[in-house]
Amino acid sequence: QVQLVESGGGLVQPGGSLRLSCAASGSIFSINAMGWYRQAPGKQRELVAFITADGGSTNYADSVKARFTISRHNANNTVYLQMNSLKPGDTARYYCNAELRLTLYAHVKAYWGQGTQVTVSS
Repeated sequence: QVQLVESGGGLVQPGGSLRLSCAASGSIFSINAMGWYRQAPGKQRELVAFITADGGSTNYADSVKARFTISRHNANNTVYLQMNSLKPGDTARYYCNAELRLTLYAHVKAYWGQGTQVTVSS
């Protein structure tokens, strides 16, 4: 059973910072790309940032470039999202996504966490 568990969300004032973490656990053979998505009420889920398996390449939504940084620690199957200069428009539920393989010969499959709420408000 694979689980992705996010943490680090909360209420923060505009201009503040938060660091989200997502740890993957269970019987995992390998993890490819990992990413963060967000969904605000009444809106579609959107990609915020993703990072390749070796951490060598990252990509960000235009709305968060230069403010958010994604990183990962492969030894403990964890991905992070450092969020700085937060704006009310960043308010959403943030979801972790991981493309992983359960065995050597299994297909790569996407898994999702339950999400963590980020609210930016004064």
